[in-house]
Amino acid sequence: MRLLVSPSTLEEAARSLAADIIDVKRPAEGSLGANFPWVIRAIRDLTDKPVSAAIGDFDFRPGGAALAAYGAACAGADYIKVGLLFDGEDRARELIRAVVRGVKGEFPSRAVVIAAYADHARLSTISPQAMALLAAECGADVAMIDTGIKDGKRLFDYLDEAALSEFTASNRRLGLETALAGSLRFEDIPLLKRIGPDIIGVRGMVCGGDRYSTIRADLVEKARALVG
Repeated sequence: MRLLVSPSTLEEAARSLAADIIDVKRPAEGSLGANFPWVIRAIRDLTDKPVSAAIGDFDFRPGGAALAAYGAACAGADYIKVGLLFDGEDRARELIRAVVRGVKGEFPSRAVVIAAYADHARLSTISPQAMALLAAECGADVAMIDTGIKDGKRLFDYLDEAALSEFTASNRRLGLETALAGSLRFEDIPLLKRIGPDIIGVRGMVCGGDRYSTIRADLVEKARALVG
């Protein structure tokens, strides 16, 4: 299990280097808010570790998503991550295919991460299970679950250990890696280790509980030690 930490600035990234993956996002723009390309590039230049970049919680705009994904790859991201903030399997397939082509047409070794939301019923968006089948079909690399509405509810308020274990196992059968996020806490780490995703994504955990606060290096180190 790898630890992904999501800084929003170069200074926060410097405090996140104990993580396995440095994930560039801008929390002010949403759950998977996109940051600026120059910030991605600066963080890419800071570290030899894999860099991930969120490109946004997208409604159905396959052209915009493909262009944003290509831009993130050009800026140096190793993982390019998009959230599907809409419903409909045909539409999801079209957007996923566009993002995969936008990245892998020129950067075949880069990984595409497709995210759906644990709170999809509240958002009226595609379910994680339906998303994962389409992600595998379209050549993406990682299926992710996050929470879309940041109002104190957490991943485990929506999905229990059995459901997340089945999601992870199903992704493995499909040839996908699994990433889990959504207001995770330190006390969740033993449960996450039982579930066995490939990646866990955190921000609030390493900001002292508030995702809009600042990442602390000591908390990143604590999380990394607990992940093992």
